[in-house]
Amino acid sequence: MTVYVLVLVVYLGALAVIGVVMSGRSKSAGDFAIGGRSVGPWVTALSFVAAYYSSVVIIGGGAFGWQYGLSTLWIGAGNVLVGTTLAWIVLGRRVRRFTGNLDAVTMPGFFAGRYGSESARIFSAAATGLFLIVYNVSVLKGMANSFEVLMDLPYWAGVLISGVVILFYTAVGGYLAVVWTSMVQAVVMIVALTLLTYVSLQKVGGMGALVDRLNAVDPGLVTTPGVWGWAGLVSFTLIVSLGTWGMPQLIVRFYSIKSAKMLRLGTVIVTIGASVALLPYLTGAVARVLVPELGSPDQAIPALTQLVLNDWGGALFLAGVVAAGMSTFAGVLIIISSSLVRDVWIHGLGRELSPAAELKANRIMSLAVGVVSLLIALKPPALVLVLTAFSWAVIASTNLWPLLFGIYWKRTSPRATLASMIAGVTAALVWQAWSHLGLPALPPALAGIHGFVVGTTVGLIVILIGTLVGRPAPRANVDRAWYGGRDRA
Repeated sequence: MTVYVLVLVVYLGALAVIGVVMSGRSKSAGDFAIGGRSVGPWVTALSFVAAYYSSVVIIGGGAFGWQYGLSTLWIGAGNVLVGTTLAWIVLGRRVRRFTGNLDAVTMPGFFAGRYGSESARIFSAAATGLFLIVYNVSVLKGMANSFEVLMDLPYWAGVLISGVVILFYTAVGGYLAVVWTSMVQAVVMIVALTLLTYVSLQKVGGMGALVDRLNAVDPGLVTTPGVWGWAGLVSFTLIVSLGTWGMPQLIVRFYSIKSAKMLRLGTVIVTIGASVALLPYLTGAVARVLVPELGSPDQAIPALTQLVLNDWGGALFLAGVVAAGMSTFAGVLIIISSSLVRDVWIHGLGRELSPAAELKANRIMSLAVGVVSLLIALKPPALVLVLTAFSWAVIASTNLWPLLFGIYWKRTSPRATLASMIAGVTAALVWQAWSHLGLPALPPALAGIHGFVVGTTVGLIVILIGTLVGRPAPRANVDRAWYGGRDRA
């Protein structure tokens, strides 16, 4: 316990210090939301990695590896290739240029500027804000569960320790504190996961022995799609890879980088760093061999850590799990608070705020949203994991196609954009809720398909057809997004 406390006190204290140091650099709401577009490639890339791979991915990924075996490595591969590298190549440069041209600091603000649609702004802000809070509850739960297993602390203590530190440095330091602490957290997370993977593979006898021992338990644990089946494996890989293209806490990294030219170096850095995505699934499969009896698959990674690492290694890994969760939670707080203040309060309700008042409102809102998340996480609802799956499906169905079409197709219709958001969200929610409402079971071939696939497919069809038959956005909005008010020549 002494070792764990020492490591965590030093680590959490360092994060608080970063928040205080960065507090003086947040002088406006734009600084609070996106750091004044002044962040370099190393910080941008590593903070992206930390925000992407939250405690939910580490604990949940390990659980899937334990339950479904080595086929889950395809999920990690999708995270790296589609969710990271391809996202930076396809979205990065254009998102940075377009949001700069439109002076947008939030994703709903981009929709309003690009399409001239206040309705799209409000719908995106409301849907994204609500379901990001749900996601934050699951992130806090993942951190608190790790404190429970590794330090034998009460669940509520884990929630409070994690939450209070995050609230402090986020409200004080804003976005710059979030990305700088996230960079530190990415390094801690990468080191911790690498250490756990190396030691646990040594313990099991190497990859060859792992495959043999898993095959002895169930041959489906070493084949693709294995015991999971194609529908579940492909659906989940898509939602946690392509789905991130619509997640504002990740896309905001493109808003804030100092210049589009820096994205080339950032893409190399982020791809290397993102390779850590493979490790939770692999170590989860190792846990299936070394700790085959568990009360819940979610205990796979903490139980494996207790088995193969000493106190210092266990403390480092706990810090890595906390780091992953904190970076995600803090990034989401910034997104929600900035969107509620600017998109809902100022533009939606027409309430004018001075620059100083808007900055103060952002700080207060981030604290308020964080406290709400903490209170829910102290006694999470029984359906929190189901609601988390809902949240990813809803957020991606809301934002993915309007963002992608908005930066590549000038003709994209504002009405089609709003209709795509509404239809996609409705389809995703209905599909996800189907099995929880006592309705007739879906056919076996469809049962494993995630609501994300259904929602984004419906959204894609609606935005395509609606744009082909509808009116494009006002010419002034399109020209400003593409050319920033400069001569089109």
